[in-house]
Parts: sequence; structure tokens; C-alpha cells
Amino acid sequence: MSVFFEVSGPVDGPAVVLLHSAVCDRRMWDPQYGPLGEAGFRVVRMDFRTCGDSPAAREPYSDDGDVVALMDRLGIERAAIVGSSYGGQVGLTVAALHPERVTRLALLCAGRPGYRPDSPEVKEFGAAEDALLEAGDLAGAAALNARTWLGPDADEAAHALVRAMQLRNFENALLPAEQHELPAPDVDLAAVTTPTLAVGGAHDVPDYRRVAADLPDLVPGARHVELPWAGHLPSLERPAAITDLLLEFLHPLR
Repeated sequence: MSVFFEVSGPVDGPAVVLLHSAVCDRRMWDPQYGPLGEAGFRVVRMDFRTCGDSPAAREPYSDDGDVVALMDRLGIERAAIVGSSYGGQVGLTVAALHPERVTRLALLCAGRPGYRPDSPEVKEFGAAEDALLEAGDLAGAAALNARTWLGPDADEAAHALVRAMQLRNFENALLPAEQHELPAPDVDLAAVTTPTLAVGGAHDVPDYRRVAADLPDLVPGARHVELPWAGHLPSLERPAAITDLLLEFLHPLR
């Protein structure tokens, strides 16, 4: 495997793996990465293929397979997974296919395996993004993503970071590379056995609010919380509030 990753915190601390949104890279966790390590957790954050500093794959791969392979490489038998948006979808896949490897699952405005957002809001966004990309305006498309996915509490620094992360992902996707991603596996969410927190944002698009609200009916014992102030990327909108929420949820592991 050749994904880029970073590790902080004590080697013998309970492991936590942070999985980023598709519009971001591992830097979206800057506000939580240090505090979780200081709280005694062994914190791992990675870039998915072609995101951030991870290159395109040269052999068949899956993002969930990369997560498990990275845990194996680091000697981590079990870990809590915190996933944002697409990263939450990957976390759900890992927890369903390898329930013995996941201690806790925190999902922030997550996607869901097999679910394709199709609301008018998402279709309008997709059409606008496609038009900008077809015109070669990568910076404009990155700015559109920041405006769409960040909620009203996000400051200019958060907008600048999302623009920078998404722009780099767009640029990485344009580099010549063969496609090696494996087909998505069949996932039974009823196989997830770990305590699961499904966080939604009241200012997010309806699709992702629905995913979070529906998860308690699909994942045994899952708990749903909707944040009245949040958009789609709450860890960047009110970083301290999400750090506190995660520390509270992960506290039983310490």
C-alpha cells in the first residue's frame, strides 16, 4: 500500500483512525488531531488515494481495504473510527466487514454504502460543479464545494482550507493514472456491532441528514444526534464542539 498517513499520541493508547471527506484530505482533522493525542489516544489520519499526499494506486485496491491494511501495518488490532462524509461511508464499510476490528464508530454527516444522494440540491450542485470543471475552472469548482458543504458557522480560515484541499484533489485526479479501484462490496449494516454515533447537521443537504437519521434503524444500537448549527463539515465549523463531542464518545475506551 502507498497511502500517506500520520500518527500522534502514545503508542500504547487506544487507537483512533480519522477518515476524511471526499472534498478534503487528512488536514480537515487539524483541530482534533492534536487534542485527541494529548487526551491519550493513538491517533491515525490518512489520505485516501489521489487525495492530499496519497498517489493513485498501481494495483487493485479499495479505500476500506486500505484502512484495514494501514491498521495491520501499524500493529493496530482494534481501533475506533471517526469518519466525515465519504470517510464515514468507508468507516461503516470497515465496521460491517470487520466488526471485530472496530471499537467505536463516530459518523459525521456520513454517506452510506449503496446510497446515492439524489435530492434537487445535490443535483443542482453536481451540475454547477460539472460546468466549472468542464470549463477548466478548478479553483471555481473548489470554491463552490466550500460554499456548499460548509455551514454558516465556518470562518474564512475553514473556507480557505476546504478550497485548498479540494483544489489539490481535483489536480491529483487529472494526473495520468490507470483505474484500479475494486467494485464496492455488498455491505450488511446489521453486521456492525460497535457503539455507533450518527451525527447530522441541520444545515446540511437533505440526503445526508436522512442518512444520519435512518442509521439507528439499520445499525443495531446506533444513536442519532442532529446539531442545529452544523452544515456538512462540522469538525471545521465548530472545531472545539466536535472535539468535545468525540472525547465524550470515545471516553469509555480510555
